[in-house]
Amino acid sequence: MWHAERCDLCGECLVQCQYLNYTREEAVVQIRQLIEGRAAEILKDCVTCCACNEYCPAGANPFDLINHLQEVHKSLPIPEKVKRFMDAGATVPSVLKKGDGSRPALSLCVMEPFMPKDAIGGQMFENMTIAKGGEYFCYLGYVHIGMDSPLEANAKRFVDSLASIGSEEVVLLHADCHAMISRMPDYGIKVPFKATHIVEYMKEYLEEHRAEIKPLGRRIAYQRPCASRYSSEVEPILDEMFGLMGVERVKRKYDRISARCCGGLFSRIYPERIMPMVKENIDDAVQAGAEALVFLCPLCMGALGKLAAEKGLRPIFITQLARMCLGELEFPA
Repeated sequence: MWHAERCDLCGECLVQCQYLNYTREEAVVQIRQLIEGRAAEILKDCVTCCACNEYCPAGANPFDLINHLQEVHKSLPIPEKVKRFMDAGATVPSVLKKGDGSRPALSLCVMEPFMPKDAIGGQMFENMTIAKGGEYFCYLGYVHIGMDSPLEANAKRFVDSLASIGSEEVVLLHADCHAMISRMPDYGIKVPFKATHIVEYMKEYLEEHRAEIKPLGRRIAYQRPCASRYSSEVEPILDEMFGLMGVERVKRKYDRISARCCGGLFSRIYPERIMPMVKENIDDAVQAGAEALVFLCPLCMGALGKLAAEKGLRPIFITQLARMCLGELEFPA
């Protein structure tokens, strides 16, 4: 939610943007226009990576304002087929596979078709209740096509669907789902179960099974997804988990608060502007000495996996990495 009362027009949110080159004075002009509800230039240039919310030192959530006005002014040239793809999320056939009621449930949202086949399996996920399909679709992806109204319109439906699983704790595999849950206070919606980020779940599991871990001794780069900007508290937990796995998260330019998004959609809308930045992101990981690029978002993996492999980086989904350190999967050659 945009908090106008917190904004002091410092311009920091747009000055730090990875995709634009505003001076502080130019940034302040843009923000003033946004506050006035005008069709500021930023609305068509923003690639919806959500990072400006994290850059804002006052917690005003400027991206939420940008995203709202993108919909008001229809600022983004989103292809109709992309809009249809997003709308199809809620129509994906749903499945609820009941497991051990004493374990948390696992929600896959609609991500299963985009995940590696061995991403879910093994002892970490054994006998968990698994929910998947359109009934559990989180709707957060609409922000990437310049729309915020579908989130609020379907927020209660999303929470009610997860609650209907009947578990006291639901582990959310897709970062977007956890980000959507984080917005529920803005909508005045109470979440009647414990919503656990997949990284939190894996870290706790590995802590409880230290004796079974075979440290990987590998150097990895991490591709931080846009939705993680809503769940920044997960970053230190992620580092703890990598430590348990015995992998080193290489220090590089485009990571943590300075991470670049996968560019999946906008590399098609603005290819001349975005593709060089996507390649810089991959090259940055290679130059930092990473052996693999680890993904938290299946769609990020789909967008960058092939390009990473072409540069000698093994594309690995984060649950695969956990299974590797438990000896269930081999680190790819």
